[in-house]
Amino acid sequence: MKIDTHQHFWRYRAEALPWISQDMPALQQDCLPIDVGASLAHAEVTGVVAVQARCVEDETDFLLGLVDSYPTVLGVVGWANLAAPDLAQRLSRWSHYAAFKGLRHMLQDEPDVSSWAARSDINRGLASVQHAGLVYDVLVFDHQLADVVDLCARHSAHWMVLDHLGKPAVRDWARVTEVADRWRNGIAALAAMPHMMCKLSGLVTETDWPGHAGVSTTDKTTIMACFDFALDAFGPQRLMYGSDWPVCQLAAPYAQVHGLAEQWAQSRLSVNEQAAFWAGNARRCYGL
Repeated sequence: MKIDTHQHFWRYRAEALPWISQDMPALQQDCLPIDVGASLAHAEVTGVVAVQARCVEDETDFLLGLVDSYPTVLGVVGWANLAAPDLAQRLSRWSHYAAFKGLRHMLQDEPDVSSWAARSDINRGLASVQHAGLVYDVLVFDHQLADVVDLCARHSAHWMVLDHLGKPAVRDWARVTEVADRWRNGIAALAAMPHMMCKLSGLVTETDWPGHAGVSTTDKTTIMACFDFALDAFGPQRLMYGSDWPVCQLAAPYAQVHGLAEQWAQSRLSVNEQAAFWAGNARRCYGL
């Protein structure tokens, strides 16, 4: 079994997805499970986790609504306002959906991640999420990793998942020395917490992708090195495969994203560790 733990789906409306810029024509269209079905079948991926792309509560309803029509959607990581005083009641209305597995906020877009992570209402909300047995996905850029270490340490009652390996700036890796150092330090700090999982996803879009088709040999080497560091830090039982489809298509087709992960896994992991990476860890973390 293979599970892709990070895919996004939407019916495209520009005002609903303001982060999709004019430089992203591949994303300015409906992106639904049927549109990635052939790529999943070719890669022998049998299930996916749908992750929010809009910070509105009807995003969660929309993603849960896909489950009945598309059996490949095994789990949903939706959105809710963590600061809402009635968050527990809001979560309860989704609790009868077996596919409702967690929440995410686009924290990378907050103007001050450190201040957001220190807010008492956010921390109360995150405690409610974990009390409900829900996973929380953490989305930050590499320069923001240090800002979420304390937040993640405070909330250890259930799994938290670092998306996209903390988004290392692959495009600047060789040019700016401190990029690799700050990313490694942040990853090491989060990986030291046993309740943290990590998705090997989304790195292709951290390359210098505009105007380029596919991933260069240099960027591939950097991505593989990041995967290796993650393996040393988290170990094989806390890493999961994810594609970040359809966003990954800005830099590379699904087949190449999957191929990078497959090449790495086959060369670095035992047979049992590969089974954990492709599906076992996702099933354990998200309760799929």
